[in-house]
Amino acid sequence: MGKFIELKAADGHKFSAFVATPAGKPRGGVVVIPEIFGVNSHIQQTTDGFAADGYLAVSPAMFDRAQRNYDTGYSQPEIQAGVAIMQKLDPKNSIMDVQAAIAEAAKGGKVGIVGYCFGGTISWLAAARASGLACSVPYYGGGMHGLIGEKPKVPVMCNFGELDQSPTLAQAKEIVAAHPGIGAHFYAGAGHGFNCDQRGSWSAEAAKLARSRTIEFFRKHLG
Repeated sequence: MGKFIELKAADGHKFSAFVATPAGKPRGGVVVIPEIFGVNSHIQQTTDGFAADGYLAVSPAMFDRAQRNYDTGYSQPEIQAGVAIMQKLDPKNSIMDVQAAIAEAAKGGKVGIVGYCFGGTISWLAAARASGLACSVPYYGGGMHGLIGEKPKVPVMCNFGELDQSPTLAQAKEIVAAHPGIGAHFYAGAGHGFNCDQRGSWSAEAAKLARSRTIEFFRKHLG
């Protein structure tokens, strides 16, 4: 089970992060970027899961810049509140926070990043703008299509649901077409948030398959 620690970004901003440590020597480090619901029980469980697979896993509280200790469920009002906070964030600051999380995860070796929804967008951005990453796995980043011009510096593997509206299937395919070097998997019958077993959009089959592919990708690029 992980625990919360405090990290410090380059501009002096102090924020919380949930860190899960593997039982043995780490195979590498994984930064886990949450959805717009904060480092909630699902993200903590996901972070613990990467530690169980042998990685030093770090999930930074990206929303601390706008609202500290943000942690909610998945109702429509909570979604709207999360979107409102997300819109207050500056991508430059978000990448600074990611950079601090990478430094922490690097205590485990080579570092990969994985993110869901808002976190998927940040993982895509980090692949182009952050330093110290070995690979990136964005899951259904709603903002990725708006950042289609970013140029990833590391191997990227995207996980998209075919029924997603953010990004839509057409937008996801455009992203892949614009970046022939990246890998992408499309999951039939799966929509936005298919990885989260606390959401109505959860798809057990797609979540399991995407996770096994993610671990395989990390094994290849991290150890």
